[in-house]
Amino acid sequence: MSKKPLIDLVHISKAFDGETVLDDLSLSIRENEFLTLLGPSGCGKTTTLRILGGFVTPDEGRVIFDGEDITMLPPNKRNLNTVFQKYALFPHMNIAENIAFGLKISGKSDAYIRDKISYALKLVNLEGYEKRNPTSLSGGQQQRIAIARAIVNEPKVLLLDEPLGALDLKLRQEMQYELIRLKNELGITFIYVTHDQEEALTMSDTVVVMNQGYIQQMGTPEDIYNEPENAFVADFIGDSNIIDGIMLRDELVEILGVRFPCVDTGFPKNLPVDVVIRPEDVILGDPGKGLLDGVVSHLIFKGVHYEMEVQAGGFEWLVQSTVAHPVGTPVSINVIPFNIQIMNKPASEDEKAVALDE
Repeated sequence: MSKKPLIDLVHISKAFDGETVLDDLSLSIRENEFLTLLGPSGCGKTTTLRILGGFVTPDEGRVIFDGEDITMLPPNKRNLNTVFQKYALFPHMNIAENIAFGLKISGKSDAYIRDKISYALKLVNLEGYEKRNPTSLSGGQQQRIAIARAIVNEPKVLLLDEPLGALDLKLRQEMQYELIRLKNELGITFIYVTHDQEEALTMSDTVVVMNQGYIQQMGTPEDIYNEPENAFVADFIGDSNIIDGIMLRDELVEILGVRFPCVDTGFPKNLPVDVVIRPEDVILGDPGKGLLDGVVSHLIFKGVHYEMEVQAGGFEWLVQSTVAHPVGTPVSINVIPFNIQIMNKPASEDEKAVALDE
């Protein structure tokens, strides 16, 4: 993948009605990257996308695209296209006319437009649908047409604002693979907005976790899941046991009054910390054989694994395992040191966890 930054958001701030939505956000996006902005409602991800698309002007900061400042450029002058959750197809036009809409405005020839329509429908596996009406298509097919309409304009960047949110689970999963295929075939940059963690981890080269207008963490899906920077990221990306702890010294943390070996170093002695342990990393055994004893209080079958809650040390542990332990079973809890994540407690609720320099 190219390391060349295609887009730079430089110290972007935006407020609506006096409420700050983005606070001094800086972000570089590489060419041919699939980057996902992930976070809860109100975190600023959609505002970031709309600033990129030219639909919203930042109060402060600049948008640099391919070396050019496009902060004040209108959407139709930017070499990018947006695909919205609502598809925004024209019901009075057939599929071919919907796809050709932007090309006709650009004054392209009829022959060029016909070729582009054929090419785009082939890309999204909807050949032969030219004369169909959008209302006769399924949600997934409408979404593909919306993507086809965007890509015929040959944008360098495709912006996708929760485009799969209205689809059912199976169709959403199918479309995730379609988007990955399209990105690889087209060689363009995808910037994707979602609140769905699984979607972000499945499709992205880079995930940007946002909260309260800040970037909390940015990295590969593997980094984000396995090495969360703070308790918010750990809790938002997948399930986690987040427990108050005390870092007694290097490679030793006290959790619920019990000493757990870990691999973390560099923390001051006796420092209060947040301890993150993924439910799949909790090992259940016979009582007295682990670091902590407890009792299974809840059990459900999730298909690929069992999910259990274990009361131990005054804490309700979430555990995922392929082995079921019935409710009421006494068990011990163990965790290998490598699977214990230690992180500093934030100084305040909205503390910036990551300071991204320009």
